[in-house]
Amino acid sequence: MAETPGGMSESTVRAAHEIRVVIGRLRRRIKETYDLEELTPSQTSALSRLSKEGPASASALAAAERVRPQSMAATLAVLDERGLIRRRPDPDDGRRQLVSVSETGSAFLDDKRRAGEEWLARALESGYTEAERETILEALALLDRLSRA
Repeated sequence: MAETPGGMSESTVRAAHEIRVVIGRLRRRIKETYDLEELTPSQTSALSRLSKEGPASASALAAAERVRPQSMAATLAVLDERGLIRRRPDPDDGRRQLVSVSETGSAFLDDKRRAGEEWLARALESGYTEAERETILEALALLDRLSRA
């Protein structure tokens, strides 16, 4: 078994590369299926982060998303205009506002997730045999283990 200069086997390096490429391609393809509402990637990312992590101040959200506060303010303005977020005073600091996902925003995210899963299910049903789907499930169990390493 050949090794790379870093001391890892060629199969290890190749697997790392292929996983990154395939997951990126699959992620982009899933996004294509549900991005009918024309949110920018920044808007989608901020809304998803709020959904996963809960309410946050605009400055904390900007730091988490690694963007300037001015950029986050513009992102939040669009999300607010579309009714996808709500703002309320921060109970710990009345000068700040906390931003959270509104009911409309939660429904929007649920619809996006459902659309992506429906596309995946249709693609798996029509393009793969039962044995291939079982192989995919086995590979996903390994990838899940990798994600926990």
